[in-house]
Amino acid sequence: MSKVTCRSWMIVLLAGLVCLCADRVGAAQSSSLKDILASLEKGPSLGSPGAPITIVEFSDFRCSFCKKFWADTLPKLKKSYFEKGTVQFVFRHFAILGKQSEQAALASECAAEQGKFWQYHDKLFANQAALGFSESKLKGYAGELSLQQAKFDGCLTSGKYNSKVEQETVTAAYLGGRGTPMFLVNEWLLVGAQPFETFQKVIGQALELSKDKPKPGR
Repeated sequence: MSKVTCRSWMIVLLAGLVCLCADRVGAAQSSSLKDILASLEKGPSLGSPGAPITIVEFSDFRCSFCKKFWADTLPKLKKSYFEKGTVQFVFRHFAILGKQSEQAALASECAAEQGKFWQYHDKLFANQAALGFSESKLKGYAGELSLQQAKFDGCLTSGKYNSKVEQETVTAAYLGGRGTPMFLVNEWLLVGAQPFETFQKVIGQALELSKDKPKPGR
């Protein structure tokens, strides 16, 4: 097996196995990270904006590991952290698996225009089959969710969110992403469909660090 090396803000994926490296981003890098994320347009989110912990997911709707995270881990995170105000969860695109990945990402943004990003997000992962992301299928999901069809269809064919999807994908790669899904948990970087227990550990560490930070004015 290849030797796994760890850099200060990267977890590498080798031979199909996700290897966790629990290194924090340095102070300067962390500040730069915040600036980079702030430069992006607002992304769909769950949980409280005032939560001490923010998880940013960079995801591809065609990625089987992303679907695994959606099915196995995300529901547990919702119940344990999002609903209790401990964690805010933000979704970003990392559309790297071809044209259908990009089209699915664009379609989800068109659904977000009508206030149904998360419903459409779930529909995409639930229908992650070989032909699940054809244009006719993407438009059909909009109908199933009772979206305004003409508005959705016009949005999808216009490509109005191309730059948003591209910018988020480039940002994920710049931050060290080499596979999907990728997560930022405050200043920690995780790659792959990590189990709930891994998030528990990293969230716990991040909470401890947030308690240790000096209060404003001190």
